[in-house]
Amino acid sequence: MRRAIVTGTGHYLPERVVENAEFEKTLDTSDDWIRARSGIERRHFASDQETTSFMATAAARAALKDAGVEAGQVDAIIVATSTPDLTFPSSATMVQAELGMSGGFAFDVQAVCAGFVYALANANALIVSGQAERVLVIGSETFSKIMDWTDRSTCVLFGDGAGAVLLQAGDGDGTAADRGILSTDLHSDGQYRDLLYVDGGVSKQTTGHLRMQGKEVFRHAVEKLTQTAEAAMAKAGVASADVDWIVPHQANLRIIKGTAQKMGLPMDRVVLTVQDHGNTSAASIPLALSVGKSRGQLKPDDLIVTEAIGGGLAWGAVVLRW
Repeated sequence: MRRAIVTGTGHYLPERVVENAEFEKTLDTSDDWIRARSGIERRHFASDQETTSFMATAAARAALKDAGVEAGQVDAIIVATSTPDLTFPSSATMVQAELGMSGGFAFDVQAVCAGFVYALANANALIVSGQAERVLVIGSETFSKIMDWTDRSTCVLFGDGAGAVLLQAGDGDGTAADRGILSTDLHSDGQYRDLLYVDGGVSKQTTGHLRMQGKEVFRHAVEKLTQTAEAAMAKAGVASADVDWIVPHQANLRIIKGTAQKMGLPMDRVVLTVQDHGNTSAASIPLALSVGKSRGQLKPDDLIVTEAIGGGLAWGAVVLRW
Protein backbone atom coordinates (compact mmCIF):
# COMPACT_ATOMS: atom_id res chain seq x y z
CA MET A 1 0.00 0.00 0.00
CA ARG A 2 1.02 3.61 -0.45
CA ARG A 3 2.57 5.37 2.51
CA ALA A 4 3.42 9.06 3.04
CA ILE A 5 7.05 9.04 4.16
CA VAL A 6 8.95 11.97 5.68
CA THR A 7 11.99 12.53 3.47
CA GLY A 8 13.06 16.01 4.59
CA THR A 9 12.69 18.47 7.47
CA GLY A 10 13.53 22.13 7.95
CA HIS A 11 12.76 25.09 10.16
CA TYR A 12 13.20 28.84 10.56
CA LEU A 13 13.34 30.93 13.71
CA PRO A 14 13.24 34.74 13.79
CA GLU A 15 16.48 36.53 14.61
CA ARG A 16 15.15 38.22 17.74
CA VAL A 17 15.40 36.07 20.87
CA VAL A 18 13.36 37.22 23.87
CA GLU A 19 14.44 35.91 27.27
CA ASN A 20 11.94 35.72 30.14
CA ALA A 21 13.73 38.52 31.94
CA GLU A 22 12.66 40.97 29.22
CA PHE A 23 9.05 40.73 30.41
CA GLU A 24 10.05 41.80 33.93
CA LYS A 25 10.46 45.36 32.61
CA THR A 26 6.77 45.77 31.71
CA LEU A 27 4.82 43.08 33.58
CA ASP A 28 4.39 41.83 37.12
CA THR A 29 6.20 38.60 36.34
CA SER A 30 9.60 36.96 36.62
CA ASP A 31 11.80 34.40 34.95
CA ASP A 32 11.13 31.98 37.83
CA TRP A 33 7.35 32.45 37.57
CA ILE A 34 7.30 31.78 33.81
CA ARG A 35 9.61 28.75 34.04
CA ALA A 36 7.65 27.22 36.93
CA ARG A 37 4.30 27.48 35.13
CA SER A 38 5.31 26.69 31.56
CA GLY A 39 8.91 25.48 31.31
CA ILE A 40 9.58 28.30 28.84
CA GLU A 41 12.91 30.13 29.10
CA ARG A 42 12.95 32.12 25.85
CA ARG A 43 11.16 32.52 22.55
CA HIS A 44 11.64 34.20 19.16
CA PHE A 45 9.65 37.20 17.94
CA ALA A 46 9.37 37.99 14.23
CA SER A 47 10.23 41.36 12.75
CA ASP A 48 7.85 43.09 10.34
CA GLN A 49 9.83 41.54 7.47
CA GLU A 50 9.66 38.03 8.93
CA THR A 51 6.06 37.36 7.95
CA THR A 52 4.30 34.01 8.23
CA SER A 53 4.85 33.29 4.52
CA PHE A 54 8.49 34.44 4.69
CA MET A 55 9.26 32.02 7.52
CA ALA A 56 7.23 29.24 5.88
CA THR A 57 9.23 29.66 2.68
CA ALA A 58 12.54 29.52 4.55
CA ALA A 59 11.49 26.34 6.37
CA ALA A 60 10.25 24.82 3.11
CA ARG A 61 13.55 25.52 1.37
CA ALA A 62 15.42 23.85 4.22
CA ALA A 63 13.17 20.78 4.03
CA LEU A 64 13.62 20.53 0.25
CA LYS A 65 17.39 20.80 0.63
CA ASP A 66 17.36 18.12 3.33
CA ALA A 67 15.39 15.81 1.02
CA GLY A 68 17.45 16.63 -2.08
CA VAL A 69 14.30 17.59 -3.98
CA GLU A 70 13.64 20.57 -6.26
CA ALA A 71 10.57 22.73 -5.73
CA GLY A 72 9.29 21.83 -9.19
CA GLN A 73 9.03 18.20 -8.10
CA VAL A 74 6.48 19.05 -5.39
CA ASP A 75 2.81 18.47 -6.15
CA ALA A 76 1.20 20.32 -3.25
CA ILE A 77 1.87 22.69 -0.37
CA ILE A 78 -0.20 22.80 2.80
CA VAL A 79 0.47 25.57 5.31
CA ALA A 80 -1.01 25.26 8.79
CA THR A 81 -1.42 28.73 10.29
CA SER A 82 -3.79 30.92 12.28
CA THR A 83 -1.75 34.05 11.53
CA PRO A 84 -1.61 34.40 7.72
CA ASP A 85 -0.05 37.44 6.06
CA LEU A 86 -3.36 38.42 4.48
CA THR A 87 -7.01 37.41 4.73
CA PHE A 88 -6.47 35.97 1.27
CA PRO A 89 -4.79 34.62 -0.78
CA SER A 90 -3.49 31.74 1.32
CA SER A 91 0.01 31.81 2.74
CA ALA A 92 0.57 28.52 0.90
CA THR A 93 0.17 30.17 -2.49
CA MET A 94 2.66 32.84 -1.42
CA VAL A 95 5.15 30.09 -0.55
CA GLN A 96 4.41 28.41 -3.87
CA ALA A 97 5.29 31.63 -5.72
CA GLU A 98 8.46 32.24 -3.69
CA LEU A 99 9.65 28.70 -4.39
CA GLY A 100 9.11 29.25 -8.11
CA MET A 101 6.45 26.55 -8.45
CA SER A 102 4.23 27.14 -11.45
CA GLY A 103 2.42 23.80 -11.11
CA GLY A 104 0.74 21.87 -8.37
CA PHE A 105 -1.64 23.36 -5.82
CA ALA A 106 -1.45 25.04 -2.43
CA PHE A 107 -3.83 25.81 0.42
CA ASP A 108 -3.90 26.73 4.12
CA VAL A 109 -5.33 24.76 7.05
CA GLN A 110 -6.55 26.54 10.19
CA ALA A 111 -6.90 24.46 13.34
CA VAL A 112 -4.78 26.67 15.63
CA CYS A 113 -2.23 24.62 17.60
CA ALA A 114 -3.58 21.38 16.11
CA GLY A 115 -3.12 22.78 12.61
CA PHE A 116 -0.01 20.79 11.71
CA VAL A 117 -1.61 17.49 12.75
CA TYR A 118 -4.64 18.36 10.62
CA ALA A 119 -2.35 19.31 7.72
CA LEU A 120 -0.43 16.02 8.02
CA ALA A 121 -3.71 14.10 7.90
CA ASN A 122 -4.75 15.96 4.75
CA ALA A 123 -1.37 15.46 3.10
CA ASN A 124 -1.44 11.77 3.97
CA ALA A 125 -4.88 11.44 2.35
CA LEU A 126 -3.66 13.17 -0.83
CA ILE A 127 -0.72 10.79 -1.11
CA VAL A 128 -2.54 7.58 -0.17
CA SER A 129 -5.34 8.39 -2.64
CA GLY A 130 -2.82 8.96 -5.44
CA GLN A 131 -3.59 12.66 -5.93
CA ALA A 132 -0.03 13.68 -5.05
CA GLU A 133 3.42 12.13 -4.89
CA ARG A 134 5.19 14.82 -2.85
CA VAL A 135 3.59 17.27 -0.42
CA LEU A 136 5.26 20.04 1.57
CA VAL A 137 3.56 20.36 4.95
CA ILE A 138 4.43 23.55 6.80
CA GLY A 139 3.47 25.11 10.11
CA SER A 140 4.21 28.82 10.40
CA GLU A 141 3.00 31.36 12.95
CA THR A 142 3.51 34.97 14.04
CA PHE A 143 1.54 34.85 17.28
CA SER A 144 3.45 37.85 18.63
CA LYS A 145 1.20 39.95 16.37
CA ILE A 146 -1.96 38.97 18.29
CA MET A 147 -0.72 39.19 21.87
CA ASP A 148 -2.19 41.48 24.52
CA TRP A 149 1.05 42.72 26.09
CA THR A 150 -0.75 43.63 29.32
CA ASP A 151 -1.95 40.06 29.92
CA ARG A 152 0.89 38.32 31.73
CA SER A 153 -0.92 34.97 31.71
CA THR A 154 -0.76 34.65 27.90
CA CYS A 155 1.81 36.97 26.32
CA VAL A 156 4.78 35.22 27.94
CA LEU A 157 3.77 31.83 26.53
CA PHE A 158 3.89 32.30 22.77
CA GLY A 159 6.59 32.68 20.14
CA ASP A 160 7.06 32.80 16.38
CA GLY A 161 8.64 30.38 13.94
CA ALA A 162 8.12 27.87 11.17
CA GLY A 163 8.81 24.22 10.50
CA ALA A 164 8.31 22.02 7.45
CA VAL A 165 8.40 18.40 6.38
CA LEU A 166 8.39 16.92 2.90
CA LEU A 167 6.18 13.86 2.53
CA GLN A 168 6.81 11.52 -0.37
CA ALA A 169 4.84 8.50 -1.58
CA GLY A 170 6.44 5.14 -0.95
CA ASP A 171 5.47 1.49 -0.87
CA GLY A 172 4.61 -0.38 2.29
CA ASP A 173 3.27 -3.77 3.29
CA GLY A 174 0.35 -2.35 5.22
CA THR A 175 1.87 -3.23 8.60
CA ALA A 176 3.16 -1.21 11.56
CA ALA A 177 6.70 -1.91 10.32
CA ASP A 178 6.16 0.36 7.29
CA ARG A 179 7.93 3.70 7.11
CA GLY A 180 5.70 6.76 6.87
CA ILE A 181 2.38 7.82 8.38
CA LEU A 182 0.68 4.79 9.91
CA SER A 183 -2.45 6.43 11.32
CA THR A 184 -4.16 9.72 12.07
CA ASP A 185 -6.84 10.68 14.60
CA LEU A 186 -8.66 14.04 14.53
CA HIS A 187 -11.29 15.64 16.78
CA SER A 188 -12.94 18.98 17.53
CA ASP A 189 -15.66 20.26 19.83
CA GLY A 190 -16.92 23.77 19.22
CA GLN A 191 -18.70 24.04 22.56
CA TYR A 192 -15.30 24.82 24.08
CA ARG A 193 -14.47 27.65 21.68
CA ASP A 194 -14.45 30.29 24.45
CA LEU A 195 -11.54 28.60 26.23
CA LEU A 196 -9.01 29.73 23.64
CA TYR A 197 -9.80 32.26 20.93
CA VAL A 198 -8.95 35.61 19.35
CA ASP A 199 -11.50 38.34 20.02
CA GLY A 200 -11.36 39.78 16.51
CA GLY A 201 -11.54 38.88 12.85
CA VAL A 202 -12.56 40.03 9.39
CA SER A 203 -16.30 40.25 10.06
CA LYS A 204 -15.59 42.14 13.29
CA GLN A 205 -13.25 44.55 11.48
CA THR A 206 -10.43 44.10 13.99
CA THR A 207 -7.39 41.87 14.35
CA GLY A 208 -8.12 41.18 18.01
CA HIS A 209 -6.01 39.59 20.73
CA LEU A 210 -5.56 36.04 21.95
CA ARG A 211 -7.69 35.15 24.98
CA MET A 212 -7.25 31.95 26.98
CA GLN A 213 -8.69 30.33 30.08
CA GLY A 214 -5.44 28.63 30.98
CA LYS A 215 -6.64 26.34 33.77
CA GLU A 216 -9.50 25.00 31.67
CA VAL A 217 -7.30 24.47 28.61
CA PHE A 218 -4.81 22.60 30.78
CA ARG A 219 -7.58 20.38 32.18
CA HIS A 220 -8.78 19.40 28.71
CA ALA A 221 -5.30 19.11 27.21
CA VAL A 222 -3.82 16.19 29.15
CA GLU A 223 -6.98 14.08 28.93
CA LYS A 224 -7.69 14.72 25.24
CA LEU A 225 -4.06 14.44 24.12
CA THR A 226 -3.69 11.09 25.86
CA GLN A 227 -6.95 9.81 24.38
CA THR A 228 -6.13 10.84 20.82
CA ALA A 229 -2.59 9.45 21.04
CA GLU A 230 -3.91 6.12 22.29
CA ALA A 231 -6.58 6.07 19.57
CA ALA A 232 -3.99 6.73 16.86
CA MET A 233 -1.73 4.01 18.27
CA ALA A 234 -4.61 1.54 18.29
CA LYS A 235 -5.36 2.34 14.64
CA ALA A 236 -1.70 1.76 13.77
CA GLY A 237 -1.57 -1.49 15.74
CA VAL A 238 1.17 -0.32 18.11
CA ALA A 239 1.45 0.16 21.88
CA SER A 240 3.25 2.66 24.10
CA ALA A 241 6.10 0.19 24.59
CA ASP A 242 6.76 0.31 20.83
CA VAL A 243 7.11 4.11 20.73
CA ASP A 244 10.62 5.53 20.39
CA TRP A 245 9.67 9.20 20.61
CA ILE A 246 6.76 11.45 21.47
CA VAL A 247 7.04 14.73 19.54
CA PRO A 248 4.24 16.73 21.16
CA HIS A 249 2.85 20.18 20.58
CA GLN A 250 5.22 22.37 22.57
CA ALA A 251 2.78 24.44 24.61
CA ASN A 252 3.57 23.83 28.24
CA LEU A 253 6.07 21.53 29.94
CA ARG A 254 3.53 20.47 32.56
CA ILE A 255 1.08 19.36 29.86
CA ILE A 256 3.84 17.47 28.05
CA LYS A 257 4.92 15.72 31.25
CA GLY A 258 1.34 14.88 32.19
CA THR A 259 0.59 13.38 28.79
CA ALA A 260 3.80 11.33 28.71
CA GLN A 261 3.05 10.00 32.21
CA LYS A 262 -0.47 8.92 31.23
CA MET A 263 0.97 7.20 28.14
CA GLY A 264 3.49 5.40 30.36
CA LEU A 265 6.52 6.89 28.64
CA PRO A 266 9.57 8.50 30.34
CA MET A 267 10.58 12.08 29.55
CA ASP A 268 13.85 10.90 27.97
CA ARG A 269 11.69 9.67 25.07
CA VAL A 270 10.09 13.07 24.50
CA VAL A 271 11.52 15.64 22.08
CA LEU A 272 11.47 18.96 23.95
CA THR A 273 11.88 22.43 22.43
CA VAL A 274 9.34 24.42 24.46
CA GLN A 275 12.09 25.89 26.66
CA ASP A 276 13.70 27.62 23.67
CA HIS A 277 10.72 28.41 21.42
CA GLY A 278 7.67 28.84 23.64
CA ASN A 279 4.32 27.91 22.13
CA THR A 280 4.60 28.44 18.37
CA SER A 281 1.14 26.96 17.73
CA ALA A 282 0.96 25.11 14.39
CA ALA A 283 4.72 25.54 13.93
CA SER A 284 5.72 23.75 17.14
CA ILE A 285 5.54 20.12 15.98
CA PRO A 286 7.41 20.56 12.67
CA LEU A 287 9.95 22.74 14.50
CA ALA A 288 10.44 19.96 17.06
CA LEU A 289 10.73 17.32 14.32
CA SER A 290 13.38 19.35 12.51
CA VAL A 291 15.32 20.14 15.69
CA GLY A 292 15.00 16.55 16.90
CA LYS A 293 16.46 15.32 13.64
CA SER A 294 19.31 17.85 13.75
CA ARG A 295 20.13 16.78 17.32
CA GLY A 296 20.39 13.17 16.18
CA GLN A 297 17.42 12.10 18.30
CA LEU A 298 15.17 10.94 15.45
CA LYS A 299 16.64 8.05 13.48
CA PRO A 300 15.36 5.98 10.54
CA ASP A 301 12.68 3.45 11.53
CA ASP A 302 11.96 5.17 14.86
CA LEU A 303 8.28 5.02 15.80
CA ILE A 304 6.96 8.51 16.58
CA VAL A 305 3.71 9.75 18.09
CA THR A 306 2.88 13.41 17.68
CA GLU A 307 -0.19 15.09 19.17
CA ALA A 308 -1.61 18.58 19.63
CA ILE A 309 -4.60 20.51 20.95
CA GLY A 310 -5.63 24.06 20.15
CA GLY A 311 -8.48 26.52 19.92
CA GLY A 312 -11.75 25.14 18.72
CA LEU A 313 -11.16 23.05 20.69
CA ALA A 314 -9.42 20.99 18.01
CA TRP A 315 -7.05 18.12 18.72
CA GLY A 316 -5.50 15.07 17.12
CA ALA A 317 -2.55 12.74 16.78
CA VAL A 318 -0.43 11.10 14.11
CA VAL A 319 1.64 7.92 14.36
CA LEU A 320 4.49 7.63 11.90
CA ARG A 321 7.66 5.67 11.37
CA TRP A 322 10.65 7.86 10.59
